[in-house]
Amino acid sequence: MNCRLGCGACCIAPSISSPIPGMPQGKPAGVRCIQLDAQNLCKIFGHPGRPKVCGSLQPEQRMCGNNNAAAFDYLNELEKLTS
Repeated sequence: MNCRLGCGACCIAPSISSPIPGMPQGKPAGVRCIQLDAQNLCKIFGHPGRPKVCGSLQPEQRMCGNNNAAAFDYLNELEKLTS
């Protein structure tokens, strides 16, 4: 499965505790990653400075759902359960 272009839910909804270029303390849940461009594409995709957790998060039907809202709902719920 490929990412839904323009979604960005996985770069906004969850917290990331690893340092991100431009966000040395990581990012809290619900905060847009500084590395997302205007089209919600990762500016550091494939770069060595990208956090490992970002690279390990792969799109799948359960997480992404049928639309962006479903992806946000799933990831927000997952964040609540794991925080």
